[in-house]
Amino acid sequence: MQNAESVSCEFGSSKYYALCGFGGILSCGITHTAVVPLDLVKCRLQVNPDKYKSIGNGFSVTIREDGVRGLAKGWAPTFIGYSMQGLCKFGFYEVFKIFYSDLLGEENSYMWRTSLYLAASASAEFFADIALAPMEAVKVRIQTQPGYANTLRQGVPKMYAEEGLWAFYKGVVPLWMRQIPYTMMKFACFERTVEMLYKYVVPKPRSECSKPEQLVVTFVAGYIAGVFCAIVSHPADSVVSVLNKEKGSTALQVLKRLGPKGVWKGLIARIIMIGTLTALQWFIYDSVKVYFRLPRPPPPEMPESLKKKLGLTE
Repeated sequence: MQNAESVSCEFGSSKYYALCGFGGILSCGITHTAVVPLDLVKCRLQVNPDKYKSIGNGFSVTIREDGVRGLAKGWAPTFIGYSMQGLCKFGFYEVFKIFYSDLLGEENSYMWRTSLYLAASASAEFFADIALAPMEAVKVRIQTQPGYANTLRQGVPKMYAEEGLWAFYKGVVPLWMRQIPYTMMKFACFERTVEMLYKYVVPKPRSECSKPEQLVVTFVAGYIAGVFCAIVSHPADSVVSVLNKEKGSTALQVLKRLGPKGVWKGLIARIIMIGTLTALQWFIYDSVKVYFRLPRPPPPEMPESLKKKLGLTE
């Protein structure tokens, strides 16, 4: 456990939440903006498979038509949208984790910890998607409708003029469908993987690991969680991409039309992208915590009172 002098604020204080939120802004804003070119090609593959055959082909067609600058299309709404999403996702996750944990009490929080991670992350993501939806809608328009708008400043007024405020929020339900399972997987899988790595893989307890060693564990656990995330949320991701392009079709209609094979298109690209992304996000988030000397509780251990009940202590 970190000694009291080395911690800059109390666990669960408003300063703690604020800095966690700041860590979330950096981790999501930076990583999602960094992969804009890959995301752009992935969206185009999903929306226009006849024109863009594969990842490699998607890149070459895009560069041929729009030049290298064309690959950065949609970077501004991506940066703003995902920074807001990161603030809510990580900030609220910490809030809900402590809130639900206090409701359950120490013993139940340990026994039901996976459910606790799932509930806290789902609650956080519910709000995070409301923050993300407007920018995500603009981003998909800019990236997949040629000639619609080239920048955020052109896209927003145009969408507002055509469809009103609803244009920015019509994607929020499909976003919930895609992001809530994804985030539940991302947080719960990460938390349990970290716990398992320290228990079975890392040869010494976390308290004896240096900060860089701890961050390597964070990165590895993040990547493993990311692979699962990509698989769980991919069908919904395909639907979201097609939905935002077409006016007036519903999620169910798109799902029927894509069929069981169509929804898995672009999965390998997404595993590579989401794996790396999730690993980097956890790494940045944890690094921010280390840098600001935030309290980082060790992996959960069974409370003494529960050990006694289960007859595990002498």
